[in-house]
Amino acid sequence: MTSIIDSPIGTNGVDEYDEAGSVETNVSDGFTLVAVGDLIASRALTKGCHPGLAEVVDLLRNGDVTFGNMETNIFDARSFTGYPQAEHGGAYHVSLPELAPDLNAMGFNLLSYANNHSFEWGLEGMRETCRALDRSGIVYAGVGENLAQASAPRFLETQRGRVALVSFASSFTPMSRACNPAGEAPGRPGLNPLRLRKRITVPEAMLEILRQIRDALPYFNSELSDQECVTLDGASFVAGDEVGYSYQPDPVDVVRILRDVRQGKQFSDFCIATNHGHAPGNWSQEPADYEQAFARKMIDAGADAYLVHGPHQLRGIEIYNGKPILYSLGNFIMDDLRTPVGADMYAEHGRDSRVDTDAEVTLREMSKGYPTDPGFSDPIFYESIVTVGRFERNQLVELRLYPIELGHSRRFANRGVPSLAAPPTAWAILERLQKLSEPFGTEILIQGDVGIIRLGPGSFT
Repeated sequence: MTSIIDSPIGTNGVDEYDEAGSVETNVSDGFTLVAVGDLIASRALTKGCHPGLAEVVDLLRNGDVTFGNMETNIFDARSFTGYPQAEHGGAYHVSLPELAPDLNAMGFNLLSYANNHSFEWGLEGMRETCRALDRSGIVYAGVGENLAQASAPRFLETQRGRVALVSFASSFTPMSRACNPAGEAPGRPGLNPLRLRKRITVPEAMLEILRQIRDALPYFNSELSDQECVTLDGASFVAGDEVGYSYQPDPVDVVRILRDVRQGKQFSDFCIATNHGHAPGNWSQEPADYEQAFARKMIDAGADAYLVHGPHQLRGIEIYNGKPILYSLGNFIMDDLRTPVGADMYAEHGRDSRVDTDAEVTLREMSKGYPTDPGFSDPIFYESIVTVGRFERNQLVELRLYPIELGHSRRFANRGVPSLAAPPTAWAILERLQKLSEPFGTEILIQGDVGIIRLGPGSFT
């Protein structure tokens, strides 16, 4: 049976789509896309003393488009009318209002905002953040007053072409999913979701044992049973060669996102599709099993780049039909001086707000890590890249990778701010990225302290 990821684009066929707008890139020569990963920032960094930040900012300012993932909420706690939600995406991320103009000053002009932190301060937090970004002239996508708004492409005007952004999240808190009106029921504010059905693969002998346990449970209905998939207390198991995780994207979400990417490209010269996803977990340096086919489908639908963020560490790079797929951009800023953190975080980490501080709660959370993940004690979470892609004659001709490090060894108040990595660390980052990209057929050259992917005739896969 053909899966939704393998199905044709849309319902009208490619010929009718070509009449509306080609999937080909249509930018002026020299068009440059600068892309980084997660922005977990709490303050205006360009106004402070952060050695090495200026050199990184120079890279950001040289892009026609400078993209990052907005993984915090922006509001003034003294006047904020909302409150922390009962569920959070791992921590209650919050930043000062001065962050938005500072991101603009760094060079950021395009941000994704669909992620697992978008609504942990509720609808009020999302709206305050959107207002702050609007005031700073930063284009963002991925949230809205209903699903249509959250999933719609948003547009950035540049001197070398109009750029569309479609932002969605495959990792998100359940109550943050947007929906459209139906009958008399109004739409629900939220983010643009890509729901994933997770299954655990086990050898057939293990599956048979699980099947016997399921059959022995009270109220088991054999007429409704699925012999190929065994579900126990919400966890689904299927047969596989080894124990692992397998994911199936929701077909309704896939169709919607493909349609929005198609429309984004029809109304622009360059379209970016971006996914915030942690699967199979922050511990993994490999993308989830669904993502390569899904990413390629986004490119086929009109995306000129597919960018992933969320795992907080680097994953491999693929060039598909001459267009970049970055399976995780890692962290760009982890300046996580969040305050307030909320009573739930104190309780979750065994702290008392009458005695302990917000910083001590944050440090405890980061040392323990998010549930089921190893945490951020490993320096690998503080090592990443700035990617700079250059286009000539509507083709990606070069992708430069500038290694950065976020000061893992610094004290809490000073770590998390990017600087260009010194040679030994830079080489280690690039060599790791080389190995992660090999399965995708991508060759990364290392020249000095920079990684380079060069494309030429016949190099597209």
